Amino acid sequence: MNHRILVAGLSMLMLPCLLHAQGRGGRGGGGGGAAATGQASAPVDLTGYWVSLVTEDWRWRMVTPKKGDFPSIPLNAAGQALATAWDPAKDEAAGDQCKSYGAGNVMRLPARFHVSWADANTLKVEVDNGTQTRLFHFGVEPASPIAQNPADAKNWQGNSAATWEGAGGRGAARTGDLKVVTTGARPGYLQKNGVPYSANAVFTEYFHRFDDADGSSLLVVTTLTEDPMYLQQPHIRSSHYKKLPDATGWKPEPCTAR
Repeated sequence: MNHRILVAGLSMLMLPCLLHAQGRGGRGGGGGGAAATGQASAPVDLTGYWVSLVTEDWRWRMVTPKKGDFPSIPLNAAGQALATAWDPAKDEAAGDQCKSYGAGNVMRLPARFHVSWADANTLKVEVDNGTQTRLFHFGVEPASPIAQNPADAKNWQGNSAATWEGAGGRGAARTGDLKVVTTGARPGYLQKNGVPYSANAVFTEYFHRFDDADGSSLLVVTTLTEDPMYLQQPHIRSSHYKKLPDATGWKPEPCTAR
């Protein structure tokens, strides 16, 4: 099966689920009893090395777009004003080269991603492009106090609360998605050419693994961005990845503003 068609179709199927889950605000997992750790209750294995499959928005992701080029992002007047005033030299002077590598755009980067368990309740996602580290915390509520991420001194990645959604209970197949709600991220860019999000933005992500019959594995991350300060409406986009056999090609590089 053509992977590009497959992941695009899977992304569309996931959108109604994402919006429904936003409305009900439910938590994943099976039945009652003592709470299991995030690692022990994982219905799917997301660990390992993954690489971006840039199957959409190529000209906004693989190269830095020109100032003012953001047709697919529903910016309001305030957001458009900031985006059209984008000046990468000012970001460099302020030491803010990582503004497009924060929680609102890090999963859109053309990059490799290493997923591992930092501990039984913390899933870690390392990104070689920009040398970023995300920590997904199980057993906490969104917007609750979360320990500082030592690898993210400027808090570009915010505070991420994780749950398993749709996991099968006893006697059922273990399947489901990872839901991550991120708040409190440092203001950054949804796109490298200065498309802004504020410190009050909320990012809700669903990580869905798909294993093909030929033995390959794909990952689809569907992200809902809510930011009334700069967006006219919530913004949804999906990003796709392919599982890699090992760390070959892993090459951490610093953020760039241009």
